[in-house]
Amino acid sequence: MSKSTNPAGAAREGDERRQKILIVEDEPDMVLGLRDNFEFEGYEVVTASDGAAGLDKARSEKPDLMILDIMMPKLSGLEVCKTLRGEGFEKPIIMLTARGQEIDKVVGLELGADDYVTKPFSIRELLARVRAILRRTEGSKRRLARYRFADVELDFEIYRATRAGEALDMSPREFELLRYLIERKGETVSRDQLLEDVWGYESYPSTRTVDTHIAKLRAKIGDSGSEPRFILTMHGAGYKFVDPS
Repeated sequence: MSKSTNPAGAAREGDERRQKILIVEDEPDMVLGLRDNFEFEGYEVVTASDGAAGLDKARSEKPDLMILDIMMPKLSGLEVCKTLRGEGFEKPIIMLTARGQEIDKVVGLELGADDYVTKPFSIRELLARVRAILRRTEGSKRRLARYRFADVELDFEIYRATRAGEALDMSPREFELLRYLIERKGETVSRDQLLEDVWGYESYPSTRTVDTHIAKLRAKIGDSGSEPRFILTMHGAGYKFVDPS
């Protein structure tokens, strides 16, 4: 397992606290590779080599995210996940499962796992999933319920939108894309970030999909034309929502 070549900057200079990853895995070589890569990306890493130790570490270390193998000594990953969720542990859990364990994947998700990765896996894929889940977790703390700009009114809780009093026909994906941009008002968001956080890694379409959805959104909110006012294209970087009011 080689190092990632694109550090995510999990702990940029000046940050007070690095995000903590708990890795519960009984294969020493895999633990070493995962620790090396996550620390290289700027995360703090704690590890446990069996399910019982992993359960204790989750309780004491309070990680921001947990990577949990299903096949573990003492307690299985499924048992650990079920116990933690029953105790009110709300941080994301990514399950590691061997190829062909389809039932385990389904059960893991039903027990409260947020995602799963099938072995053998690409470290770049796992890192991308971790970044996406952590960003979504952070963003969920400040979920926007309603917003108004110009003559557009948005209710994200019931997916209702109007423009100048007339109902807008917007898909749930368009609502989530617009909410994501508004929540980061004034901040440039890359296409890859939108794909990871709005579409999710599993679907992962092309960046052209983002451009198509942005074009449709602009038309619906009255922002089309040569000089959009609300959703700006930051050439070579992504998109940014601005509210002139």
